[in-house]
Amino acid sequence: MKKIGVEAYQKEQSEKVAILNELLENYNDGRKKTLFCLAANLLELDDLRSVMEQIKEEETGVSVKEKAVYMAGLLQEVSDQKEICLKLRKKPAKGKEM
Repeated sequence: MKKIGVEAYQKEQSEKVAILNELLENYNDGRKKTLFCLAANLLELDDLRSVMEQIKEEETGVSVKEKAVYMAGLLQEVSDQKEICLKLRKKPAKGKEM
């Protein structure tokens, strides 16, 4: 926000919310919500736009489950290139060690 200003930051965040909503509405097979939320928060807007454009070109006659798997793969590929981990790190329960 400090780099680009409040208005630009808000606009960027609004677009990320729109992308996240589209991911949840059209590509969520019931198991990808966490992945999509993390991707929307951690990846750059340009990367998210690129993934959305790429999948729109290739999604004809495909089931939601297949679209979810493909979208997850695309997001994971981009995050790997950027060295970003799209997994939650949960704290271990008290009394349990890893």
